[in-house]
Amino acid sequence: MSQGSSVVKGIQLSTSKNKRNPWNRFLKGLDRRLEEVLIVIGFLVFTILINLQVINRYLLPFIEIANITTWTEEVARYLFVFVSFIGASLSVKNRESIQVTIAVDKLSSGIQKSISTVTVIFMLYFSYILIHYGVDMILFQLETAQTTPALSIPMAIPYSAIPVGFLFISIRLLQNLWQDMKGMTVKEGWMTCLIAALFIIPSLFLTHSSIAILLFGYFLLFILIGMPIAFALGISTLATVLVTDAIPIDFFPQTAFTSIDNFPIMAVPFFIAAGVIMGSSSMIKKLLHLSDELLGFLPGGLALVAIVTSMFFSAISGSGPATVAAIGTLLIPAMIKQGYHPGFATAIVAAAGTIGVIIPPSNPLVIYGVVSQQSISQLFMAGILPGILSGIALMVVTYVIAKKKGWRGNQTSFQFKSVLRAAWDAKLALLVPIFILGGIYGGIMTPTEAAAVAVLYGLIIGMFVYKDLSMKAVYENVVKAGMTSSIIILLIVMASIFGKLITLERVAETVANFVLGISENQIIILLLLNILLLLVGLVIEALAAIVILTPILLPMAMEIGVDPIHFGLMMIFNLAIGFITPPVGVNLFVAASVAKLRIEEVIKGIGPLLVTLVVILLFITYIPAISMWLVDVLR
Repeated sequence: MSQGSSVVKGIQLSTSKNKRNPWNRFLKGLDRRLEEVLIVIGFLVFTILINLQVINRYLLPFIEIANITTWTEEVARYLFVFVSFIGASLSVKNRESIQVTIAVDKLSSGIQKSISTVTVIFMLYFSYILIHYGVDMILFQLETAQTTPALSIPMAIPYSAIPVGFLFISIRLLQNLWQDMKGMTVKEGWMTCLIAALFIIPSLFLTHSSIAILLFGYFLLFILIGMPIAFALGISTLATVLVTDAIPIDFFPQTAFTSIDNFPIMAVPFFIAAGVIMGSSSMIKKLLHLSDELLGFLPGGLALVAIVTSMFFSAISGSGPATVAAIGTLLIPAMIKQGYHPGFATAIVAAAGTIGVIIPPSNPLVIYGVVSQQSISQLFMAGILPGILSGIALMVVTYVIAKKKGWRGNQTSFQFKSVLRAAWDAKLALLVPIFILGGIYGGIMTPTEAAAVAVLYGLIIGMFVYKDLSMKAVYENVVKAGMTSSIIILLIVMASIFGKLITLERVAETVANFVLGISENQIIILLLLNILLLLVGLVIEALAAIVILTPILLPMAMEIGVDPIHFGLMMIFNLAIGFITPPVGVNLFVAASVAKLRIEEVIKGIGPLLVTLVVILLFITYIPAISMWLVDVLR
C-alpha cells in the first residue's frame, strides 16, 4: 500500500515539475498558438497596407509616403502567400477541409482509420515534394539573383513561402499520423499497408496509359476515400506525373506560388474576415430589427425577415454558410417559438443563405473571376438582379405557405416612424454594401481594396462605436477568417497544378466536342450543363467545383455563344442550389446544427423552396438580360 502510494506521489511530483518547467510550457504554447499568432500578425499587416494604399491615393495624394503606392501591394501580396500556407497548416492541424465522405462513412471504423492513415501518408509525401523542389527553386533564385519589381529584394524570400508553408503542413500531418497510429491494432496496421499497396502497385503498370484517364482516375479515387479535395487535386497530378513524366516536377512549387501571387484573389480572405467580424458584432441584430419593422406585420413575418436580412448580410459576408450561421442562431429559435414548423423554419434560413453567394460581394464570384480571368466587378454587377429576384421569389413562396398555415409575424401593423428609427439605428451596417459596391463601380477602389476597407471599417465600428468587439474576439475572428480562406486558397493552388495537365491533354476541347456531338442547339446544351452542375453540386462543395470545372466547361459555353459573365452566374447559381441539396448541402447542415434538428426534418421543409430556386435558375439561364443588363450598362 505504501509502495503504491509513493509511486502515485512520484508521478504527481513529476507532473508538477513538468507544469513548472518553462521550456515545456513554451513548447506547448508554441504548438497550440504558433500558426494563429502568425496568421493574425500577417493578416492585420496586409490589411493595414492595402488601406494605407487607398488612404494615400485619395486623402493624402500630395504626400508620397516612402513611395507607398509602389511597395504596399507587393508586400501585401507576399505576406498573403505566407499567411495562406500557414493557415493551411492550421486547417490540417484542426482537420478542417473540404472533402467528400459519403462512401467512407459507410465503412467500418477500422477501415476508416486505415484509409485516413494512408491519406495522411500520401499528403506527407506530396508535402515533401513541395519542400524538396521548393528549396531547389529558392537556390535557383539565389543563383540567378532575381529580385522583386518594387522593393528589389531577392525573389528567394517570397518564394520561400512554399517550402516553409509545406514544412508547417508536414509537421501537423506528422502529428495527425502519430495520433492515428497510437491506438492502431496489428490488424489495422496490416490493413493500412494493404490499402497503400492497392494504390501504389497498379501505377507501376500504367506508364503507357492516357494522361487524362490517369489524372481523373486518381482524382476520383482519392475523392472517394475522403481525401481533402485540395490534396486530391495535387496528389492525383503528382501520381500522374510520376507515372508518365508528363511535366517536370519542379513545376509544382513554382505554380503553387504564382497561382496565388495575385492581387484580385486577396479579396477572398478580406471578404471572409469582414463577414466574420461584422457578424460577431451587433450589426446583424440591427439589420434583423430593421427587417422586422419592414415585414414583421405580414403572415410569415419572421421568415420574410430571415430572407431580407440574408440579402442584407450577403452584401457584407459574401458567404452562404456564414449567412446561415449568423441569422439562424437568432431567428430559427424565434420562429419555432412563434409556432412555425421547426423543419420549415430551418429550411427557410438554409435556402435564404444561398443568396449569400449570388448578391455581391461573393467569394464564389471572386474565385470564378480569378479562375476564368474575367472582371470581378462585372461579375458582381451580374449578381445583383439574380440575387434580388431569388430573394423576392423565396419571399412570395414563404408568404403563401405562411398564410396557409396561419403563421403570423411579430408586428401588428406597419409603422413608418418605427422603420425610420430602425433604419437610422442600422445605418452603419447599411453603409457597408454602399461603400463596397459604390467604391468598386465608382472606380475608386478595386474589389480587393474595397474588401480591405470593409475589414478595417468592421473593426473600427465593432471596437470603438458599438464597443462589442473585444481584442480577444478580434483575434479569434481573424484566426477563423485566416483558416477558412486558406482552405479556399489551397484549393486554388492545387487546382492550378491540376489544370496544367487538363490544358496539356486538351480536356476542355474533348468535352466540348462530345457535348456538341449530342446537339448543337444552345437551349439543349445549356439544359445539359445545368443538369451536370446540379448533379456536381450534390456531391462537391461549390468552391471546389468552380476551380475544377471552370477551365473545362467555360470554353464550351463560349463556343455556343454564351457570355463568360453570364455563364459564371449560371454556374454559381447551380452550385448555390447544391448548398441545400444533400448529401453535401453545407447550408442544410449548418442550419440543422444551429436548430439542433435531424437533417431529415430540414429536408422535408426544403422542397417548395428548392423548386423555387430551380425555376429562377431556368429564368437566369434562358433570359441572359437578368444577369447581363446591368453589366452591359457598366460596359
